[in-house]
Amino acid sequence: MRVTGRSTFLVPALLLVAVAAGAQQRPLVTEDPEPIGAGRWAIEAGADWTADRFYPAAGLTGDLLRLPLVGLSVGLGAIGELQIDGGFYNRLAISDRQDAPFAGDLDFTGDTTSDVEDFVVATKVRIVAERAGRPAFGVRFATRLPNASSRSGLGLDTTDFLATLLVGKTVHAFRLAGNAGIGILGNPLRADSQNDVVAGGASLTRALTSRVELVSEVEGRVHVRHEAAPPGTGSRGAVRVGGRYRSGAGRFDVAVVFGLTSSDGDWGITGGYSRFF
Repeated sequence: MRVTGRSTFLVPALLLVAVAAGAQQRPLVTEDPEPIGAGRWAIEAGADWTADRFYPAAGLTGDLLRLPLVGLSVGLGAIGELQIDGGFYNRLAISDRQDAPFAGDLDFTGDTTSDVEDFVVATKVRIVAERAGRPAFGVRFATRLPNASSRSGLGLDTTDFLATLLVGKTVHAFRLAGNAGIGILGNPLRADSQNDVVAGGASLTRALTSRVELVSEVEGRVHVRHEAAPPGTGSRGAVRVGGRYRSGAGRFDVAVVFGLTSSDGDWGITGGYSRFF
């Protein structure tokens, strides 16, 4: 994986914020320990565009468009939640090609390639409820499925597993939440091998009015083994800054995204809508 100078800040940034920050709703990806609630469910839909995204296994660099990104959250009693997230159309406008393990197996013509987004199925459980003198704690277990194909250059044909500890606390008009855990990532070059990473994130939400919130976040994962990471399983990270606007039972969101490694792209923008039932 090509690594930009910004990635040198990824490890200290994650360590500094792994125990502070946001909520699970768009446009953030840091999970809040509080579930959606018994008998409730939510649908999220959005799109994003990223400049100069690099795919190390395929050797492709280009601008990535993803739409629609979809998510479904269903309350499982008072303390549990089922989540399904994915997308149906990813399109990479290729600006550069390099030698890479999958470069000779790519199955498309021209300077664009497309595929679906890998879907993620997860379960979140709140362990300790928030009180005046303590934050809420929870756990989340997630599996990423190999929906995107390596022949498109946008997938790895591997399955990943992530287990994280969640923490969250409200302080006046601020909501802070943080995640820290481990990821077991499939090796796209060897079926009998894996890569282990440390994953974390933190977000901060500031309520300006009953309808408007400012949101910010830093999240990612860190490759911790001494040997080089298999392609596509190395360190990743991104910073998001944006806002949300509540309208009835729905919420609009928009954020600017800054990648911390070349695999996250240079910068991008995301926007979407969430509806709660």
